[in-house]
This record gives sequence, C-alpha cells and structure tokens, in this order.
Amino acid sequence: MSLTDKETKEPSLAFGGQAVMEGVMMRSKDNLVICVRQPNNEIATKREKISSLSKKCRLLMLPFVRGILALFETLYVGIKGIYFSANAAFGEDENEEELLSPMLIIGIIALSLCLSVLLFSITPFFLTTLLNLGGGLLFNIAEGIVRLTFLLAYLAAVSRLGDFKRILQYHGAEHASINAYEAGVELNVENVKKYSRFHARCGTSFLLIVTLVSILFFSLMPSGDYFTRLSYRVILIPVISSVSYELLRLSDRYKDSLIVRALVAPGLLLQRFTTSPPDDDMLEVAIKAVKEVELLQRACE
Repeated sequence: MSLTDKETKEPSLAFGGQAVMEGVMMRSKDNLVICVRQPNNEIATKREKISSLSKKCRLLMLPFVRGILALFETLYVGIKGIYFSANAAFGEDENEEELLSPMLIIGIIALSLCLSVLLFSITPFFLTTLLNLGGGLLFNIAEGIVRLTFLLAYLAAVSRLGDFKRILQYHGAEHASINAYEAGVELNVENVKKYSRFHARCGTSFLLIVTLVSILFFSLMPSGDYFTRLSYRVILIPVISSVSYELLRLSDRYKDSLIVRALVAPGLLLQRFTTSPPDDDMLEVAIKAVKEVELLQRACE
C-alpha cells in the first residue's frame, strides 16, 4: 500500500517524532506509538490514544496560542515516552501509569522549564552585561551568540555520554524514517537509509529560530534598567516560543522554496550536533514506529 496520495504526491498523514532510550516515539493527531529495542533484541511497542486539549477548546488552536499548547503537550508525552523506554530498554516491567502520575509529570516539566530559563536565558543575559555593550541591538546580538554558544557547548558535552550517543543515533533514525515516509517510498531499511538524518521540523531548528526571534523582540522592547531588561527575558518566553512555532510551521509549508531552504539551512546544520548516523537495527525500530502510528491513525479516520 502506498504511503502517499498518488495524485498529490503528498503524505496522507502528518507525524512528529522523538528519540527515546533505545527507541523512537512517533505521534500523530490521535495516537502515540513508542518502539524500543529490548535486551533480548525484540522490539517492545506501546500504543496509546491521545487527545489534545485543543479538541475541547478550539480557541487553543488559534495561531500564536497553539504553539504554547504544543510545547507543553510535547513535553508531557515526551516524559512518558522516556520513562517507558527506559524500563523497556533495561528489561524492567513497571507500570508507568502507577509511578508516573500526571501531577508528577507536570512537576518535572515545571522544573525542566525553570532550569532551561536559568541556563539559556538568564545566565546568557548576565554574562553579556559584563561586556558593557549597553542595551541596544549590539547587546542583543551578543546575547544571542552567548545563548547559542551555551546550547552548542551543552550539546557537545552530552553527546559524549555513552547512552546519549545512541539517543542521537535514534534521533537520526527518526528523521530518516519520516523523510522516507514523506517522500512516499516503501518503508524498509534499504530505502530509509538513503534519506537524510536531518529534518526541517526538528526541535533543534526550533531552538535556533527561538534565538533569532528573541534578538528581534528584545531589540524592540523599550530600554530600561537591568531588572526591567531581565524581566523581558522571562515574561516574553511564551510570546517568543509561539512566534517561533508559527515560523517553523510556515517553513515546513513552503519547504520547497529556495528562500525557505536558505533560511532553514542553519537549523539543519545545527542538527549535526543532535543527530548521528543510525545503524540498521535503529532504522528498523523507527520504521516500525512509523508504520504502527500510521495504521492506528488511519483506523481513526
């Protein structure tokens, strides 16, 4: 069965993915699938129905609102995916529904966001103020460079960790399988391994867009004292994130444009730090995740 509409040559369904411990998580509009390579070499598969809050409140689907919702829902299912994959990868059989309550997940998300704001927003601002550049465009550009430097240093550091190296490979497998799916080819290892491990919708590209958008927003804000400018870095996070999300969606819609290709090229280059070439076993896991989530989603439509 073809995975694309033969008339439009466009994929029938839209998927998003995430690398997890020894596996890949794929998400469609209504379904979530996690495939994990177990110690016995079998592939453990978790299937779950999901329901976005936007289905209950259509206002949450409005532009510049849906991005904030997407961020929190992605973090929520991502934590569940990592927990399941860690158990499956180490051969454990714990019930994450019992140990990982919704309130615990929300607490983990809140802590993660606070640490991210401290490391990638407040700290770069503080260090840039030491350069005595004033508060204009030059300061904001320098701050953006410091923020990117922090991000690259962080990625370079974690990529040296043994387990994390394999996650980067599964990240590459996830991208390659989605690229193959969107190209409409038959999903098998030989076909998928021909496709790039980079993808324009990756969260890595999103982080780069956030950095560039933040430079623009902070430059437009009225000048103020130290604490006023620092407050911008926190208060405007939802606004910057939502605008960046819309730009990411827009870039995917016009991905064949030469202008858009040039604009997304730095984000794809950054993915060299967040993905690694996968092996055949990893591609097999990613392919299974794509096929499983496609079957489940088709059954819902």
